[in-house]
Amino acid sequence: MTLPDRQMPDHQMKDPPVRADLPADQTWNIEAIFDTPDAWEAEFAALPEAFTALTGYAGRLSESPEVLAGYLKADEVVRQRLARVTSYASMQSSVDGQDTVAADRRDRGNVLASGYAQATAFDSPELLAMNEDTLKDWLGLPVLQDHAVMVGRILQTRPHVRSAEVEALLGALGSPFGSARGIHPAIANMDLDFGAVNGVQVGHGNIDALLGSPDREERRAAWEGYADAHLSVRHGMAAALATGARQNVFTARARNYPDALTAALTATYIPGTVFHTLIETYRAHLPTWHRYWAVRAKWLGLEKLREYDVKAPLSARSPAVSYDQAVTWITEGMAPLGGEYTAAMRRGLTTERWVDYGLNRHKRQGAYSNGVYPVGPFIFMSWNDNLPSMSTLAHEIGHSMHTYLSWQRQPYSQARYTLFSAEVASNFNQAMVRQHLFSTQPELDFQVALIEEALANFHRYFFIMPTLARFEQEIHARVEAGRGLSAPDLNTLMADLLAEGYGDVVTMDRERSGILWGQFSTHLYSNFYAYQYATGISAAHQLLAGFGTDPEGARQRYLTFLGEGGRLDPLDALRAAGVDMETPEAVEKTFEVLAGYVDRLEALLSEREQARQTSGA
Repeated sequence: MTLPDRQMPDHQMKDPPVRADLPADQTWNIEAIFDTPDAWEAEFAALPEAFTALTGYAGRLSESPEVLAGYLKADEVVRQRLARVTSYASMQSSVDGQDTVAADRRDRGNVLASGYAQATAFDSPELLAMNEDTLKDWLGLPVLQDHAVMVGRILQTRPHVRSAEVEALLGALGSPFGSARGIHPAIANMDLDFGAVNGVQVGHGNIDALLGSPDREERRAAWEGYADAHLSVRHGMAAALATGARQNVFTARARNYPDALTAALTATYIPGTVFHTLIETYRAHLPTWHRYWAVRAKWLGLEKLREYDVKAPLSARSPAVSYDQAVTWITEGMAPLGGEYTAAMRRGLTTERWVDYGLNRHKRQGAYSNGVYPVGPFIFMSWNDNLPSMSTLAHEIGHSMHTYLSWQRQPYSQARYTLFSAEVASNFNQAMVRQHLFSTQPELDFQVALIEEALANFHRYFFIMPTLARFEQEIHARVEAGRGLSAPDLNTLMADLLAEGYGDVVTMDRERSGILWGQFSTHLYSNFYAYQYATGISAAHQLLAGFGTDPEGARQRYLTFLGEGGRLDPLDALRAAGVDMETPEAVEKTFEVLAGYVDRLEALLSEREQARQTSGA
């Protein structure tokens, strides 16, 4: 295909529209959850009575298998209803960070969820007080078979479950402890003015596109304005982050864990060796990143890179990718998984309106997939008419199809998979679609653009996320040692970690680089989530490699992995699919993939220089 000269898409050269002016097909079908806000209010008002009904089982779970099954089924229904209430509220708040009515619903939903936790705090202590052999015998009965995995995992938490009274107190803390998690994004989404670049207001939805501008001055102005806005509120953000870390440490200690990291990993059935092996392997391979920065600088003709050059375009031409074109490419790319997978995926991306991709004013940053049982999965993102947008869509639909297949193949009680597994599915889709485009789009500029997209993806998941994981580990260690977390300390820590990754090639503005932590207003409140992007991209590439030698076997193993949901622990599910994340192999192999992209870019650079010399002669 012939590519146009690279320029900012028209919709990025003007301020985005207000939410109400977006075409319906660019928004998600949130009405499938609740027809109207009034319907949401009615369900919100009705749920406390359902919580009270659950408390009627308190003290009775050991009466008989039938009574226990009755409680578990009733609780399951209530959890589904509560999830619809909280999802609707948070989704509305995501699409307009300055919608105070939506923000109020989100906060009320969080308080309601805390009320549920209080009401059901009796169940784990009661189950653990039962004779374990008797309970295991019950779990073999048909009436409890759908809940056997869930109850079995509760039994594994015995050392960390407290009395019913303490559990009720810990449940009640859910709402006040959620404050730090809410304050930081509220500041980021409602109180910051990032300025304008050439008349275009900088926002969370278009900052990545602006940092990809071919105009270096535009990139500099956008990067500095975005960083400076966060720096202006660094002390408030630091107080919120410190509070969040202290809450994690408090909860870990209250549940008899040695530290917050162990508590977070145990909750998702991951041994500490996985986290530490990832970080050690990442640090050992930092020279690969240093080489990439050097190649990038040479390609751009710069003696030294600056932070705002990390996403600078390497080609003067790049494909403008419409949403419809992206859907076509993603569908073609995922064809090795079979027609059943791609047909369901395409319906979700089009007629069933799973995706909210329109760029509107005050839309919050980032992207996510959220499953709302039994309505469907939903995807939040902002579309920028480029390959990175297509890649983000491929990533999020990977999450959504994981949810879709888990719901199809598992009972609700064991359909929910861990975040560790989730990031495998999302990264797998990106890698498979990218592989398809490399083989079907031979034009040189397109190939360069694909390498750019791949390296940008690796930069986020294999550079930024391990860096955030190290940052998160250190701030929790400081809290556990009784040390404070001031904004200057956090900025220095982040700048030091980034300096390791940049090496001598990138000239840093340490103050502005150091506020990177402030720009992740959700990840750093998700209790050691960031590292799972790096493990996810590693497992995904190793799974994809299997399609080159045994495509049908790899397809069956991968679809089985997706359909397992939460039935197996994540490491066991991955082992069954052919990946062992307790060894460094997957991470090592994925660094080889990264090095291969750098090699390809370096080879293309040599070809370009030779062509210039030839034409000059």
